[in-house]
Amino acid sequence: MSTDPTGPRGPANRPMVMLALATVGFAVNFWAWALLSPLGPRFKDLLSLSAGEQALLVAVPVIVGSLGRIPVGALTDRYGGRVMFPLVSAATIVPVLFIGVLGQSSLAALLVGGFFLGIGGTVFAVGVPFVSAWFPPGRRGLAIGVFGMGMGGTAISALTTVKLVRAGGPATPFLITAAVLAVYAVVAWVVLRDAPGRTAPAESTPARLRAAVRLPITWQACLLYAVAFGGYVAFSVYLPVYLESAYGLEQADASDRMAGFVVLAVAMRPVGGWLSDRLGPIPVLAGVFTIVAVCASVEAFTPPLMMLGTAAFLIMAAALGAGSGATFALVAAAAPADKVGSVTGLVGAAGGLGGFVPPLVMGEVYSRFSSYGLGLALLALVSALTLLLTVTVVRATAQRRQAVPAR
Repeated sequence: MSTDPTGPRGPANRPMVMLALATVGFAVNFWAWALLSPLGPRFKDLLSLSAGEQALLVAVPVIVGSLGRIPVGALTDRYGGRVMFPLVSAATIVPVLFIGVLGQSSLAALLVGGFFLGIGGTVFAVGVPFVSAWFPPGRRGLAIGVFGMGMGGTAISALTTVKLVRAGGPATPFLITAAVLAVYAVVAWVVLRDAPGRTAPAESTPARLRAAVRLPITWQACLLYAVAFGGYVAFSVYLPVYLESAYGLEQADASDRMAGFVVLAVAMRPVGGWLSDRLGPIPVLAGVFTIVAVCASVEAFTPPLMMLGTAAFLIMAAALGAGSGATFALVAAAAPADKVGSVTGLVGAAGGLGGFVPPLVMGEVYSRFSSYGLGLALLALVSALTLLLTVTVVRATAQRRQAVPAR
């Protein structure tokens, strides 16, 4: 038996250092990924965009970042987070600079820039397997939940983008973000290390993805995450538009309120993982989807923003954040250890796609009915159906997985 007090993974504090750097990388890339959302109303006025075009503009980075997680997760299994974190960060600099310097003159240019801006959204599929490998099974749920707080990078964008445009011009937030991405890419390349003992899988990337697709927990977690994280993403990109249209708020006020929604959801993500470690992910997820269904039903009637509307949104933010953390606690418990990266890529893609659809639906509903109530009612219905799935099919899958070692 080894007598090394630091354990097989190196110095005792190294997992925490790796977790901290991974979380910062998540936040920085998500900051870049969300740059277009706060500026949606500005581009709508500047380029005379329709509600549908505005929704498409903020949704394009989401869908690209979501689908991109599938290959990026598989690449992380092979090359490790030490390579993929700086690579994704450096690649994201290019579209950020393009939009900031050249890409704000037309919808076509913004869509091209937004397409490649989606690279930043793939970083989630790098971080989950990277962090998971650094921590023992009993601590992975909380560690992944802490890493998930990096999604607060969207709050940085919400709080600073409009203000920086007003203070320094339309290129300012993009130039600053590009500089931060460059610094992080260098630091990540120098400091990050993959967990000791990590070996590249022998199977090809397509074979690993096929194996992950065949796992029942993959598709079940995809559906759960599409609602939980997808709901968060949808509100983080579309809430300013909703608040301006439904409640007549000023652009800066709407962005600040969206940032509050994001911060609360981010803070609750590790709480969801922590609760899942103690209560199990199924009870936590059941509570989450119950709360979302109730709050979305309330908001469908567009109640006064103070206090009922605000309370409904904040409670829903807390539930969505906790649900995102609980979903990956479920993945950590139910997915085979050697397929975590591939499963994460697929589940992460589903979460991002879950965020892509609602803005388009909401934009179309508003164009036809001048109201967002129907869109929110659909969210309530989807949450109720997800609750039913959680307490039946997903519960059975989790129980089967827990029974495997006893056979």
